[in-house]
Amino acid sequence: MSGMIGSLRGTLLERSPDGEVLVEVAGVGYRVHAGPATAAMLADVGAEAFVWVHHHVREDAEVLYGFATREERTAFEALISAHGVGPALALAILSVHEPAALRRVLADDDVSALCLVPGVGKKTAARLLVELKSRLDVPEGDLGGAVAASGAAAGSAGSVRADVRDALAALGYGADEIAEATRDLPEGDDVSTLVREALRRAGSPR
Repeated sequence: MSGMIGSLRGTLLERSPDGEVLVEVAGVGYRVHAGPATAAMLADVGAEAFVWVHHHVREDAEVLYGFATREERTAFEALISAHGVGPALALAILSVHEPAALRRVLADDDVSALCLVPGVGKKTAARLLVELKSRLDVPEGDLGGAVAASGAAAGSAGSVRADVRDALAALGYGADEIAEATRDLPEGDDVSTLVREALRRAGSPR
């Protein structure tokens, strides 16, 4: 393949049970990983199909991921740009939360909704809330939902830093990770802001 493929229009030759489709364009058949839901929305086998494509290039392979709408592709690309999220997990998230629903989940700081996705725990969900809001242009809330869902008692007796550490512990972070994430945090009395900053640090590659 030369260049980056952004979409395909051609004849749908076959559709596999796991959602992979084969689209023939000008005599060339392109295998596209579309996922079951997207594949079901495409044309019947033998008819013309159009699919939005993310051309994923790795050192050992080039893979095409297909989507029925541009919004799905945009959400997928935002997801895989988050630390620790690969194409398989991104597709799993979109199979549970379509783009509009995903934006609502992010706006509401709904950790429990992200945890409905197989393989996503509270720790990963809380980090994704922070990372994806900026990537999908979702206004940042106060992380109230994330902290509440984690069982942390923000604003309770004790220091603000203790509340931040408690929030991270409730989200599943270990002692060493918490110490690293909270080291030299900026001063402030807003627990939500400091939790958000600590989660950013915890989610950054080391």
